[in-house]
Amino acid sequence: MRTLIRELASKNNEQVMISGFVDSIRNLQYVIFMVVRDRTGKVQVTIEKNEANQKLVSLLEPLTNESTVKVTGTLILNEKVKLNGMEIIPSEIEITSLSKEVLPIDLKNKEGSLRETRLDYRFLDLRREENLLLFKIETTIKNAMREYWAKNEFIEITTPKISGKSAESGAEVFAIDYFGETAVLSQSPQFYKQMAMASGFEKICEIGPAFRAENSHTSYHATEINMVDMEISNIDSVDEVMDLEEDWLKYIFKRVKETHQEDITRLFKTEIFDFNVEIPRITLEEAKKIIKEKYNYVGESKFDLERKEEELIYKYALEKYNSELVFVTKYPFEARPFYHMLDEDGYTMSFDLIYKGLEITTGAKREHRPDILEKQIIEKGIDPRTLDFYIDFFRYGCPPHGGLGFGFARLLMLMLNIDNIREATFIYRGPTRLKP
Repeated sequence: MRTLIRELASKNNEQVMISGFVDSIRNLQYVIFMVVRDRTGKVQVTIEKNEANQKLVSLLEPLTNESTVKVTGTLILNEKVKLNGMEIIPSEIEITSLSKEVLPIDLKNKEGSLRETRLDYRFLDLRREENLLLFKIETTIKNAMREYWAKNEFIEITTPKISGKSAESGAEVFAIDYFGETAVLSQSPQFYKQMAMASGFEKICEIGPAFRAENSHTSYHATEINMVDMEISNIDSVDEVMDLEEDWLKYIFKRVKETHQEDITRLFKTEIFDFNVEIPRITLEEAKKIIKEKYNYVGESKFDLERKEEELIYKYALEKYNSELVFVTKYPFEARPFYHMLDEDGYTMSFDLIYKGLEITTGAKREHRPDILEKQIIEKGIDPRTLDFYIDFFRYGCPPHGGLGFGFARLLMLMLNIDNIREATFIYRGPTRLKP
C-alpha cells in the first residue's frame, strides 16, 4: 500500500512504498541520492553503490528529473539527512515513466522562463511547489465558502451557461450557433439568481464559469472566469448584503490563515489579512473627495473609480483603518446596470469591494418592482420587450432582494500577492490564448 511522504516520519524502520516524481538525482562515486516528490512533500532515497545494489544502480542509469518512480524500502530517521531528517533505503525501484532529459521550462526557477512559455507548458509549470499550494488554497477557500453557506441555509444552484442573447445585459459576449439559432455564453448568472428569489429560495449561492468577450490584455482580466455569486431575499438595505460578504470573507480568510499560513509565508512571502477591524464603507462621492484632497489625483470619470483611484482608496483604507479591503458605495445610475435599485437621492443602492487596490466584488439591492424596473430599462436605452422574460420574474410577487458576484481568481491572486491573473488560474483563457 502506498504511503504519502507526509506520513513517513511515523514509520521509522518500517517498510514503505512511495510513488512520485524524481525531483532531483545525484549520481556520485559511491552513492546515488534521489529526491522523490509527491503532492505532500519530498524525501531522499539513498542507494549505495555496492554489490547488493547492482541492479538498482543499473536501473537508475537512464533516470532523468521529472520521471516518475515507485520506491519500496525501509524508512530510516537520520538527523544527518538535511531533507526532513529521514531517508529511504530501497529494496525495489520501478520507473513508471521516463521524462525527456531537457525540460522546456525551468521548474526550479520561475523567473528562468518567460511567463508565456510557462503557460504553453502549464502542465509542467503546475508542478512547482507554489502552484501546488495555490490550488490547495483554492480548495480550502471553496470548502470554506460552502461550509459557511451550509451553516447559514443557502441553497446552491447551477444556472445555465448558454443563454439567448437577450438574457445578457452587455455587448461583450461570445456568440454560438445553437441549432440554427444564435445563442451566447453567459457573462453572469444575474438574471437567474433573481429568478431564484422570485421562486422563494431566499438564499442562493453558486460557483461556476462565466465568459467575457473583452479584448483586454491587463493583468487582472480573463475571457473565462470562475464566478462566485450570492443572492438573499427579504432585505431592507444594501448594507445587509455588505454585512453578509464581510462575515463570509472573515470566515474564509480565517480558514486559509489557520490551514496554510506557514506555507504561504514560506512560498509567497505574505501574511493573510486577519480581519481585526471592520471593513470601512465610503461613498463614491467621499472617495473622490479623499483621493483629490489627500493624494492630489482626479479621475476622468465622475461616475466610477478608475484603477488608479482604486489603488489610492485602498491606500487610504490601509493607512486610516488598517484594512486591506474597503467598500465603496452609492454609485450613480450612469455607472450601474438597470436592475440596481435607486435610493431617494437617485443613487444606486450598490457597492464595489476593493481589495488591495483592485475591485473584486460588485453588489447591490436589486429593483424587484416590475413597473420601476421597466422604467429603468428604458432609461438605459434598452427596448423592454427584449427583456420581457426577465421582467416577468417580478410580475407575480417577488421579495426585496440583493446580492453580489465576483471572479474567484482575483481573490486568489490578491490574497497571495500574485502579480497576474494568468498565474492564479488553472488554465488561463485570454484574447490571445486558446491553448493548452
